[in-house]
Amino acid sequence: MHLILCPDAAATLTGQRNQPPRFVSQSDECIVSQRRRLKFSMQQIRHSLAIGGLLVLLASTVAALAQSGQWALASGQPLAAAISCGEVTHTPGDYVVEIESSAQTRQFRLHIPSAYQASNPAPLVINLHGFGGTGLQQDLMTNMSNKADEIGFIAVHPEGRGDPQSWYVGPTVGGRQEDVQFMRDLIACLKGQLSIDANRIYATGFSNGGGMVNRLGCDLSDVIAAIAPVSGAYFFYDTCQPARPIPIAAFHGTDDEIVPYYGGTGLPPIRDWAAAWAGRNGCAPTPTITYLQGDVTGETWGSCTNDAIVTLYTIAGGKHRWPGSVGATQNIDATDTIWEFFAAHPFPHYKVYLPLVSKQ
Repeated sequence: MHLILCPDAAATLTGQRNQPPRFVSQSDECIVSQRRRLKFSMQQIRHSLAIGGLLVLLASTVAALAQSGQWALASGQPLAAAISCGEVTHTPGDYVVEIESSAQTRQFRLHIPSAYQASNPAPLVINLHGFGGTGLQQDLMTNMSNKADEIGFIAVHPEGRGDPQSWYVGPTVGGRQEDVQFMRDLIACLKGQLSIDANRIYATGFSNGGGMVNRLGCDLSDVIAAIAPVSGAYFFYDTCQPARPIPIAAFHGTDDEIVPYYGGTGLPPIRDWAAAWAGRNGCAPTPTITYLQGDVTGETWGSCTNDAIVTLYTIAGGKHRWPGSVGATQNIDATDTIWEFFAAHPFPHYKVYLPLVSKQ
């Protein structure tokens, strides 16, 4: 039996900022079995064992939330029927777009900001939902489309595959590559239809979506300028060979009940993950504290090749939440901070990003 790994089921309480909390199903690892070989490789055994421990953790989280009665899906106003890529126009608004990718029909939610002008190339921010989530839920939780209207970037919320929806976060070499190819095709579609600044294409995401963002940093660094995962589940984190150093900002809580901060079966300790990226980017081995506010500490690995810095925001006691949303720390707003980071790191010309240390 040959194992291919993809995210599995869990749940976490989240919500749209300044709105009552809504429950969004999230998680980070599942097993899809295929009968191809009679023996496991050592790596496959390691990954299969990882799933068992994670399932126990996630099942306990789901049970606790169900018992408390906190089980409701995020909702929003439905959009009109999906349009094809060729039907995308320069008119500001919200759309569902369908494209063909890897012989599959894939969808994404597209928000063209109110101030968009075809004569002025706009940045593109891809925002990926967690396991079992949707593009709409991710937008509601992060408030990304409102941020897009404020700044003027184009926001895209792709839909994963399967039921429940998820992203495959493993390596594309010798493995599945449909989700990475979907991102390439999505970007190509929008560059062909809209005025996109090719030097300012970015990716962020939550939980399983954060793990997918990490994979994009590994496999799509020739297109994406910078990445910013939030509570990302970094399975296969050591199978990463980016084409170039890529700037990274990440957010993690020390009490995350889904993605353990100090590592778990198949998951690295978060600081080790950040340090590994700092090593790939040629950064100094010791980080500097660059943000300090209440329960949030930001550490930056600097002196990197092409100034491709790595900043890790650690939330002391933080859960599996998007900072700035309901139920999460208010000492930093992930959406605002991510955009600030992205704005400072276009591709391929970088600027060193060192947020001020907050005075307590």
